[in-house]
Amino acid sequence: MKRRKAISLLSAGLAGISLTGKSAPADIVNEDIPKLKGNINHSVCLWTYNFLGLEGMCAMVKKMGVKAIDLLAPKDWPTIQKHGITCSMCYTNGKISLTEGWNNKSFHPELIKNFSEAIPLVAAAGYKNLICFSGNRKGIDDETGMNNMSEGIKQVIGLAEKNGVTIQIEVFNSKVDHKDYMADNTKWAVDLCKKIGSENFKILYDIYHMQVNEGDVIRTIQNNHQYFGHYHTAGVPGRHEIDESQELYYPAIMKAIIATGYKGYVAQEFIPSGKENSDKIAALKKAIKICDV
Repeated sequence: MKRRKAISLLSAGLAGISLTGKSAPADIVNEDIPKLKGNINHSVCLWTYNFLGLEGMCAMVKKMGVKAIDLLAPKDWPTIQKHGITCSMCYTNGKISLTEGWNNKSFHPELIKNFSEAIPLVAAAGYKNLICFSGNRKGIDDETGMNNMSEGIKQVIGLAEKNGVTIQIEVFNSKVDHKDYMADNTKWAVDLCKKIGSENFKILYDIYHMQVNEGDVIRTIQNNHQYFGHYHTAGVPGRHEIDESQELYYPAIMKAIIATGYKGYVAQEFIPSGKENSDKIAALKKAIKICDV
């Protein structure tokens, strides 16, 4: 399932049917990951492992020594809190759309309402990050889209600053996965951060997506890390495992992230290609090991 489909289910209130009632089989996660080094704060995106359900995901990541799950809405937080897990990147309670975002003024009233409601909830839960999306161009030029997004975000950024919450725009590739998405390159997103001018607005730098669209990942991190507040991983090509089957070398990327002084989360967001659930979980364990430099 692609994230756009997973988000549409979440927005419709249907995702909870498949994400809450399951638990991981007791023998599916072996205690074979050494104690994590602590240089990288690891997280996992639920939607790529939603065959486990949220309960199962909590049990699995705890056995791996991972303390966070990415991309959860407020309805999911009581479950992770019960397990002592944090949400490293939050959704709002309202409609979530990757294609209808802040670059289009017609969506501002609903987005401002959703974010104004969500920001205090995120802060009250003790979380820090709230995701946002530019939306697709749909004929809007990049400069107008940036101006529109800046104007809209400025309506809620003061509330975010007051509550210690960082709103983060995710960058996607528009070559393969998200045709017409506006925030499809680092420069546009960095310029947006400068235009908004707040430490509480940053970029969710998706390593997979930016490798597809522009490459030069490590240099980009070194030159722009002050604008990056979160990271996602996946293998290129295919968005699958981050192992030796793909072109990115994640140990070097993680070392580059650490060298910037980054203290936030790195979330695994690859789609496991194994046929069996045990293969998929083994791939996640391997990914955590690869990134734990």
